[in-house]
Amino acid sequence: MRKYTTLALLSAGLLTAFHPALPPTDALKAEALQDLQAHYAEYQQVAQRIWGFAEMGYKEAKSSALLQETLRKNGFTVQAGVADIPTAFVATYGSGKPVIGILAEYDALPGLAQQAVAEKSPIAGQNAGHGCGHNLFGTASVAAGIEIKKLLKEGKLHGTVKVYGCPAEEGGSGKVYLVRAGLFEGVDAVVHWHPGSENATMVGKYIANSSAKFRFHGVAAHAAAAPERGRSALDGVEAMDNMVNMMREHVPQETRIHYVITNGGKAPNVVPHFAEVYYYVRHPNRADVQAVFDRVVKAAEGAALGTGTTMDYEIIGGTHDLLINETLAHALQRNLEQVGGVSYTAEEVAFGKKIQESLGVPAPPVAQAAEVAPYTLRDLGGSSDVGDVSYVVPTVGLLAATWIPGTPAHSWQAVACSGKEIGSKGMMVAAKTITLTAIDLFSDAELVAKAKAELKQKVGSYVYKPLLGDRKPALNYRD
Repeated sequence: MRKYTTLALLSAGLLTAFHPALPPTDALKAEALQDLQAHYAEYQQVAQRIWGFAEMGYKEAKSSALLQETLRKNGFTVQAGVADIPTAFVATYGSGKPVIGILAEYDALPGLAQQAVAEKSPIAGQNAGHGCGHNLFGTASVAAGIEIKKLLKEGKLHGTVKVYGCPAEEGGSGKVYLVRAGLFEGVDAVVHWHPGSENATMVGKYIANSSAKFRFHGVAAHAAAAPERGRSALDGVEAMDNMVNMMREHVPQETRIHYVITNGGKAPNVVPHFAEVYYYVRHPNRADVQAVFDRVVKAAEGAALGTGTTMDYEIIGGTHDLLINETLAHALQRNLEQVGGVSYTAEEVAFGKKIQESLGVPAPPVAQAAEVAPYTLRDLGGSSDVGDVSYVVPTVGLLAATWIPGTPAHSWQAVACSGKEIGSKGMMVAAKTITLTAIDLFSDAELVAKAKAELKQKVGSYVYKPLLGDRKPALNYRD
């Protein structure tokens, strides 16, 4: 990356004049760390309440309301229902520049209801669980926002902090609608995090993603007495799936295609008149995602033609790949190393070893949660709507060890850890690191200017355009 001098940044209009008379950042950081820890029990309770709510994407009414209430009680002005999403919000405190955003998530995953114990034990009557730890995610981000607000109120920092309530990250592309609605305009930098099984700066790529529900319509008939009169919508789904599976050999090797049949009919002796399949297409390059997705659509059209059915499809989500801002990432790495990792009690170590045994594969030492990984470029594997944010504002994130080392996301083991103090301890690593990084951003105009220059260089001539087009938020995509 090119080096930018302060003079050059000023000349280019990228360096904003921040307030010159601020206390030393080391003193502010020490104060913030102490205050966050003093409120640990309060934030732990918020996280556990959201863990119990376990609300899926765009249905997070109680979770969103709790976080909004927490922010309002601490002096934030909250704008609810933004971007045509009832559970999205923007909480703001302060005025002027810089404007620093913090992302908060709070949606759960279907089919992962699990008690906070070290063996598989679903919660009766509950459909979802926090297998990605978003109960911790939203709470830590709110905690960091409140800590920055305190420093702003005391005049120790100057500017504006915004906490973004971001629903439906799990497949609903919630942040894409916030970006599309212009809610990040004028923001100078954004900080986020994600639960995980290690402590690390997020310097890797989330891959681009396009998703849709394909719906086939046929003709019902008695499957034994009059099968010739029927046209099976399920045949359309299965024909599509067969064609897509054959297509896997003939797409770029980094492509990932997943699907679930969400409706295959109601009874074997009735020719299904309706069937639905839900597809994800992923690739590191957003253009390749679109090209492969277009081929999946052609497979669906061919399947309908061959089975005598009709087909329509609904775009559910679409996310960009993640742009890494190394200027900000190096700053966050220093703060993460200052905060350090997670220490476990003997009881938690014993719990962790049981979790690892249940995985059935070799796992790192439980004590690895106390370490901070070195700054390393890595493959993050999945997709996230934070990618769209990273194309319009300098963005940086971290992983924090909220799960026992070796625990995969989207597992009952992750749900169990997210409901224990093991998860809450990792949550505070994230809250503290976000806070320290935000203090740097409020205090160092040149850091922000360099981050903006790096983003401008990486985006180049590309003009951001949402992959999900102009559709309204898919508020019922989990139905």
